Amino acid sequence: MFSKVTTRHLAAEIQALRRLSGNFVLRSGLETNTYFDKYRFEATPRLLAELAQAMLPLIPAGVEVLAGLELGGIPVVTMLSHYSGLPAAFLRKAAKPYGTSRLCEGAEISARLVLLVEDVVTTGGQVRSSAAELRRLGATVSHALCVIDREEGGAANLAADNINPLSLFRGTDFPSSGLS
Repeated sequence: MFSKVTTRHLAAEIQALRRLSGNFVLRSGLETNTYFDKYRFEATPRLLAELAQAMLPLIPAGVEVLAGLELGGIPVVTMLSHYSGLPAAFLRKAAKPYGTSRLCEGAEISARLVLLVEDVVTTGGQVRSSAAELRRLGATVSHALCVIDREEGGAANLAADNINPLSLFRGTDFPSSGLS
């Protein structure tokens, strides 16, 4: 379990790793001059492990499977699965047209309580569509956990789809970040 000081230290470390300046368009279509390059913290093994350990207390009771969203949620869910002991599922944006042709790989999700795991949430669009797909496949989805909620409408949008949003950090945890 991490103390507030450690969480602040993690936020500072993420802040230092991720800031890119320029002109960027986010998945949501929003434009920003500061980009949050989450792959930089996901590609740093020690930092990714510390983030997963800090997220452990946020996993709701009764969760049976952790489902990571392609692409950014996959490293986070893998590490979170490692530390929690919960099985992981890997959710594609679209089913692949070959092999198993499955949308969701890994752990069985049907008739199980599944926690969606994502790296960064802006408007929540991908989490919402992924939750709908998992529900269609028979999973129960009541929560989504992310490393960072950019605080740009994602929490409200998720709540509108009966998904309780959980996050380790919010955009306001990163001063002068361009996340607001």
